[in-house]
Amino acid sequence: MQLQDELDREMGWRKKEILAFQMASTKNEKSSAFFIRAGIALLYAHWEGFIKASSENYLNFVQHQGLTYRELKSCFAVFGLKGKLNDLSTSRKAASNIEALEFISGQLDQPAKLQMSSAINTESNLTSKVFTNIANSLDLKITRYETRFNLIDESLVNLRNKVAHGEHLRLGGREFSDLVGQVLEVMDWYNTDVLNAASQREFLAHRVPIAAEA
Repeated sequence: MQLQDELDREMGWRKKEILAFQMASTKNEKSSAFFIRAGIALLYAHWEGFIKASSENYLNFVQHQGLTYRELKSCFAVFGLKGKLNDLSTSRKAASNIEALEFISGQLDQPAKLQMSSAINTESNLTSKVFTNIANSLDLKITRYETRFNLIDESLVNLRNKVAHGEHLRLGGREFSDLVGQVLEVMDWYNTDVLNAASQREFLAHRVPIAAEA
């Protein structure tokens, strides 16, 4: 599957860089603090970058299935109809609302064209709340991620913000290595969930069981 190749590439180079900093932070006590500070910033960058890139790759995969808006779950159809939906929610003019609703109704049986440029917004601050919104927009279950929400918010995002603002950071090599392991595991979870959703065709409004498709 091309999607799997794309996600493997995304995860591969990011993991290589992260682990290089993790290893460097344990080699030399004198320079470990530097590598830990830089490593926190890098770890966050790859956390945000991977979630954004893998989500966009999944949307691109859905886009190329040749499906109509009606055949997609609402959360995916929204990516193509968001502009008109915004018109409905913000306009106070009856004519504009009627035009927007008629446009949406008329487009449901047309090939879906998902707007990729601004589809996934990490808000440059990928907290658990922002992550949840992204996962929900792709109909990905977040239950197992909830056990890591405090880690994401306090041990990753908060520490990254401290580094970005030039604040002093108290974090040992063992703590940094543990953080790296847990964040990489969450990224692996997301990688697996995206691939499973694609292979099971979870993006369909009315999914036909795999056995019946065969």
